Amino acid sequence: MRARIRDTEIYFDVEGAGLVPDGARMKEKPVAFVIHGGPGVDHTSFKPTFSPLSQKLQLVYFDHRGQGRSARGPKESYTLENNVEDMEALRQHLGLDKIVVIGASYGGMVALTYASRYPEYVSHLIAIVTVPDARFLERAKQILAERGTEEQQAIAQHLWDGTFRDEEHLREYFQILGPMYSLTFDPAAPQNSWKRAILSADAINEAFGGFLRAYDVRDQLHKITAPTLVIGARHDWICPPEFSEEIAALIPNSDLRIFENSGHGVRADEPEALLDAIAGFIVYKR
Repeated sequence: MRARIRDTEIYFDVEGAGLVPDGARMKEKPVAFVIHGGPGVDHTSFKPTFSPLSQKLQLVYFDHRGQGRSARGPKESYTLENNVEDMEALRQHLGLDKIVVIGASYGGMVALTYASRYPEYVSHLIAIVTVPDARFLERAKQILAERGTEEQQAIAQHLWDGTFRDEEHLREYFQILGPMYSLTFDPAAPQNSWKRAILSADAINEAFGGFLRAYDVRDQLHKITAPTLVIGARHDWICPPEFSEEIAALIPNSDLRIFENSGHGVRADEPEALLDAIAGFIVYKR
């Protein structure tokens, strides 16, 4: 499905019924926006891992502008600011009131910014393996220098510089860096999400070569009013867990959970525990 909003066209997909039988009445399930990371990837890495959540939530997946199945446009428009405002426009387009906001990695940055800007429209916030500001860039470089191979450090230079040539070059990066992202990474696995994703070199280059260097929402996080679950991963190299701890300390009414047996790819490393944490938090924090 596609929504023509603002100056672009956003691809979105819905999983799970919104209105379901509940004894002698019909019950409306909460709607969750699931925000993908990257930038430069798409929403498909959440599938099928997040599918069980559709029993409790109606899930709305979408691709950021210029990424996945959403419309391309001027690469200068591929910004966090536009991603946040596109998300708000999509909420309005779908006629929704309060939503559950679930963001991972870069999607978590969008989620934090959205929830601090539009707190009245967020019922719950789940921020997964993300960061509050640009300091993560230098920290990730340091960790990669300590843990990574020479090959990994060499191709990661294109990430730091924002110089990926094309989609295949970016796919090569994810394949080489796979063991850094996930403790359970299997390069031969057919379900490897990097293989089926539609990638955008322009989007990731604009981010890491530009606007992420000035990203900082630390002074805005106190505005978030929704119950918040912050999830970090002990072995995360690019969004290390100390940033999750800081986010939780800055958001009122927040809970922190660090997954001890995961890298950045918590969805791959501890999928059942992740879903249990999300579902349990939403039910408990009503």
